Amino acid sequence: MQPSFDDRTDFENADKGYRGTASETRITDDTGRVVWDLDAYAFLDAECPPEANPSLWRQAQLCARHGLYEVTDGVYQVRGFDLSNMSIIEGTEGVVVIDPLMSVECAAAAMSLYREIRGDRPVKAVVYTHSHADHFGGVRGVLPEGADVPVIAPEGFLEHAVAENVYAGTAMNRRSVFMYGTVLGKDASHQIGAGLGQTTSTGTISLIEPTVTVTATGQQQVVDGVRLVFQLTPGTEAPAEMNVFLPDMRALCMAENATHTLHNILTLRGALVRDPHVWANYLTEAIELYAADSDVLFASHHWPTWGTEELTTYLSQQRDLYAYLHDQTLRMINQGLTGNEIAERMKLPPAIASAWHARGYYGSVSHDVKAVYQRYMGWYDGNPAHLWELPPVQAAGRYVDYMGGADTVVDRARQDVDAGELRWPAQVLDHVVFADPRHVRARELLAEVYDRLGRGAENGTWRNFYLQGAAELRGNKVPTPLDSSSPDVLRALSVAQIFDSIAVRVDGPRAWYTSLTIDWIFTDLKQEVRLRLSNGVLVQTGARNGSRADLTLLLTKQQLLELIATQSLEGITTEGDPQALATLWSLLADVDPDFDIVTP
Repeated sequence: MQPSFDDRTDFENADKGYRGTASETRITDDTGRVVWDLDAYAFLDAECPPEANPSLWRQAQLCARHGLYEVTDGVYQVRGFDLSNMSIIEGTEGVVVIDPLMSVECAAAAMSLYREIRGDRPVKAVVYTHSHADHFGGVRGVLPEGADVPVIAPEGFLEHAVAENVYAGTAMNRRSVFMYGTVLGKDASHQIGAGLGQTTSTGTISLIEPTVTVTATGQQQVVDGVRLVFQLTPGTEAPAEMNVFLPDMRALCMAENATHTLHNILTLRGALVRDPHVWANYLTEAIELYAADSDVLFASHHWPTWGTEELTTYLSQQRDLYAYLHDQTLRMINQGLTGNEIAERMKLPPAIASAWHARGYYGSVSHDVKAVYQRYMGWYDGNPAHLWELPPVQAAGRYVDYMGGADTVVDRARQDVDAGELRWPAQVLDHVVFADPRHVRARELLAEVYDRLGRGAENGTWRNFYLQGAAELRGNKVPTPLDSSSPDVLRALSVAQIFDSIAVRVDGPRAWYTSLTIDWIFTDLKQEVRLRLSNGVLVQTGARNGSRADLTLLLTKQQLLELIATQSLEGITTEGDPQALATLWSLLADVDPDFDIVTP
């Protein structure tokens, strides 16, 4: 059931409280490179063209609005300056900033706009609602160097913020290019948005470590006369997340737990699978604790909802959305259906399907259902034929051979495409490309199929994946512009996390027959760590057990980071054989930030 396009409530709410926007529309870094363009989506002012799904076009029109907005007395948001929103709460003398966007440059521009309109109020505190980079990365654009103010975050924030951006950061960044359409052209035929916001900025990601940790729901903090009450919601949209209630302003910040879209249970860029059952329960708790005492609800994406009854209905429908997907997927799992089968059968209740904020612009019913299946059942669907399948390139060659050869497959696929069937040609043409990546007709036809699938998609991230895939099949591949492992993020890693990030780079087969032991004595942390490489595994322990290491290093944590970057022992006190460290470095595999996805 499609909601009514005649319903203009979202447009009224998205425009409500508008106070102005920046006169300089391009936000640049120190080199002059544009990291965000406020006018990039001006083309959305037109009627929806045939190249886009009308529902996604509508969502993009709403998300593309930019400027400073008054939410309620003393509560402001800067929207449209990045993928996320910056919320600004006015206190007695200054402001509390909730979620300082993704990049330093965009955050500085957002604060500049606020001060231009509301006056030069100092930042008295920063709140990170959760551990995703678009909610902390711009903090150094908000706080001056050395600022002595509280930085407030939920329990587990730092661990998850840095781990996500380092352990699998290279792969996530590469897939983020597809998910957000970062390098696609911004026009009606290409990238029009990502559902949650328009796209990610490409500026500098920073991080200032939290100084105040929220450990329990109901914990309060008063900053500059602003009373903040926190609701911890771990395991929802992020592993570490919290909502923020402003009782004196009767305003509820829902972080990213309730936005104007069905969210992801598992993002297409990759992440830990989220728990929709827990997510729904925390939404119920938010309703019970705060809804009756709130006049407005706002979040770190999209636009607010005003009115106690309206925001209660909104939260209830969001809760029912995640609970329904969770419960019904499990019902069908226990009837013997696989994730793909459940995704094809799943239909939302009419009252939810007809709510604009429950549409699948960012998450989707299809891939969220598969994520719930994965959470409970894993990758294997129980069919023995799927237990030991050939890898993609080998399987592709066999498929194409069985089907009569590449030319025959392309000819058959052409017939289906001309008849309007796209999903099956996408599958079979993918086999041809992986069997013979130089087959020009297969690449061209598969790119055409991806174009058509993308332009029909209601989901912004699906559209971007399809269109980026089409671009790369046509040879339009550019370097990945995202790097989430910034110096600030690396500095925030614990020593254990730093060594974990080294361990996941050990080339196991090359290291099978190498054994070495290195002791690391950190003079600044009063901490000792023993690294032992054996059987291709790098293990860290805290105990030296009296045995002698091949090499002992006396250093600081900062020197460790410099050592990793330069592989130079200059300034570090050593005892033993430095060749042990050289051997370890030689066994680390390089990462490829631009690895192929749509071709082998």
